[in-house]
Amino acid sequence: DLTGSYTNPDGMTVKDGEIWLSINNLASGKTSCIAKITKDDKIEKIIDLPQHPETGICSSLGIVFAQDGNLYVSDNQNHGGKGLGKSRVLRVVFEGGKAVRAEVVAVGLHAANGIAARGDYLYVNETTFGEGDPMDSGTYRFALSELSAATPAKVDGTVKDPHVIFTMKTRGPVKVGANGLCFDCCGDLFVANFGDKEIWRLRFDQSGKVSESALFTTVACAESIDGMQYDGEGNIWFADFMGNAVLRVDVKSGKATLVAKNPPNDGLKGELDSPSECIRLGNKLYISNIDLTYGPHKADDKQTISIIDL
Repeated sequence: DLTGSYTNPDGMTVKDGEIWLSINNLASGKTSCIAKITKDDKIEKIIDLPQHPETGICSSLGIVFAQDGNLYVSDNQNHGGKGLGKSRVLRVVFEGGKAVRAEVVAVGLHAANGIAARGDYLYVNETTFGEGDPMDSGTYRFALSELSAATPAKVDGTVKDPHVIFTMKTRGPVKVGANGLCFDCCGDLFVANFGDKEIWRLRFDQSGKVSESALFTTVACAESIDGMQYDGEGNIWFADFMGNAVLRVDVKSGKATLVAKNPPNDGLKGELDSPSECIRLGNKLYISNIDLTYGPHKADDKQTISIIDL
């Protein structure tokens, strides 16, 4: 129960047997922050994230550790109601195992969302490139070496930006595009199309260029595909925000299994409450209940994380 301390939990990643958590804090009016769920399921605040100088907010969603040991964060200003073109990628710098500062390393995104890292690169989903029907969205790739607080990388917010490695179209009525993002053990990158309930798979050649991008699966038993995480054991776990559910997908077959689902509620008894991300740690599944007013959901004053014993 996060009530009174944090609001709108979202992105998660695992490091050293602990879950690191993005706290969006949209409902509280506080700046976003990074927290950690300790091994005994306590919440520890790690660091506040920098507000945008023009909008006065930070709206953190996805987080991931890269091979440089730093934590990278998607700041989706459009999610915070500030419009397109203002979203950023942030970096929490670690020294001696401690977070010492948070800085801006990329700008110009419209709706930065899912984020993943592999090797020398960082991958960030752009949930929309702008209005349209069908609507375009996709994935950026940044070299870690180009991400600098002194001169942040800048994208132009179009499908032609040189950082764009993949685009897709959302055709259904829910115009939310590229959302969840994760790598499997083979180095394949999976991209969620939130509104159309699709998962796309990208494969890379030896030079690191995309050699194949194809629809991997359409999840008929879900109503949306939000945050995704790979568990290292052949499964992608994702939150179905619109359906108030969490699911597991086999990365070989594409078969989806419904893990948990319940009607919208306040989450205080452990139920799902507009879940946006889930992650497996050992034999438990942790789910961020972002608790937003959208689709079938109405925000309330209770803030929770659900934990399912698998």
